[in-house]
Amino acid sequence: MKDLFGKAILDYQQGNYTEDIVTSTSISEEDALPIPYLFRSYGEMPKLEQTALKLSKGNVLDVGCGAGSHSLYLQNERNLEVTAIDVSGAAIEACKLRGITNAEQIDVMEFTGQFDTILLLMNGAGMCGKLNRIGNFLNHLKTILTDNGQILVDSSDIIYMFDEDEDGGKWIPSENDYYGELLYNVSYKGEHEEPFNWLYIDYNTLQNAAHASGLKCELILEGEHYDYLAKLYK
Repeated sequence: MKDLFGKAILDYQQGNYTEDIVTSTSISEEDALPIPYLFRSYGEMPKLEQTALKLSKGNVLDVGCGAGSHSLYLQNERNLEVTAIDVSGAAIEACKLRGITNAEQIDVMEFTGQFDTILLLMNGAGMCGKLNRIGNFLNHLKTILTDNGQILVDSSDIIYMFDEDEDGGKWIPSENDYYGELLYNVSYKGEHEEPFNWLYIDYNTLQNAAHASGLKCELILEGEHYDYLAKLYK
């Protein structure tokens, strides 16, 4: 991986912001992702994210922290003990420059510890890539969750992006095992990342996966555009 997301985040942090990230998926055209959005304040965050930050408690693990905006708020405004992790070394460097005390470059599947809140925001469950991997993913999160802990995750039901057939059903390409599995493309400053798998999971499917992993699942809030915030707990 060229870590283009991380490079863009670090460029912005170091005052080298000249252009945005461009993303596309197997079912959507190219679209610009403004890098300043990754550095948003609490007041600029969507209601789903604000709600998740209000519900956060105890020792918090921010998985796939990116530029660290959620961690920074919880650390500085809520005075919570936060650990920010990301597979991107450049993103973690930016987090440290922003003043996040505990920031580490690591894959959550290799991470150990005990946390009262595990945050998976900005479609954090998407890092599974494929639906058949979410069982192992949730099983691991369960091992690092305290008995009274919570996993707060947001995602979207992207069924709306598919065309309807004559009978009103959705036309979904046969190569998809599940309609929320997409191939994601990222480019930045003339460089292109190798396409990678990303998962958008509808609430009912998440609930089923949670139950299969011995977790309870609760719908906390629905957003304005097929998105939602859920809480998973033992």
